[in-house]
Amino acid sequence: MLDVGDDAPEFELLNQYGETVSRSDFDGQRLVVYFYPRANTEGCTLEARGFDEALARFEDRDVGVVGISDDPVDDLESFADEYDFGFDLLSDEFGEVATLYDSYGEKQMFGNTFDGVFRNTYVVGPDGRIEAVYEDVTPEGHAEEILADLADTSAEATP
Repeated sequence: MLDVGDDAPEFELLNQYGETVSRSDFDGQRLVVYFYPRANTEGCTLEARGFDEALARFEDRDVGVVGISDDPVDDLESFADEYDFGFDLLSDEFGEVATLYDSYGEKQMFGNTFDGVFRNTYVVGPDGRIEAVYEDVTPEGHAEEILADLADTSAEATP
């Protein structure tokens, strides 16, 4: 895993509408980069809906949110449209960005071994450095967990 204080790897990926989004688009603000295995599956839908329901509170704190999976753009578009998500879902079809974020590799499910995306999340600071790392997260309540941690960090910074 990347560690707190590490430089967040740059990325440039297509969102659900085929538009290019890069990490540097968020320079000067915090960014939640969450990796999820598969669009429109139960856990991934629960996680994405949690981020969407909390999106206004992230925006109030000047925090951007992007979700990254190895789904193709077309799958992300139908997923985003079905739930009317207000943030970008990014397509990393070959797992190159997920690999840079230590969030891609060998997985096992139902006796099968395959390469896929791990459910990890990073909070990138305004300076482009990793501020928080969440490994093997539980989808339910994850957005709220990050918001609570951001509030705790803000409270610590207040004199």
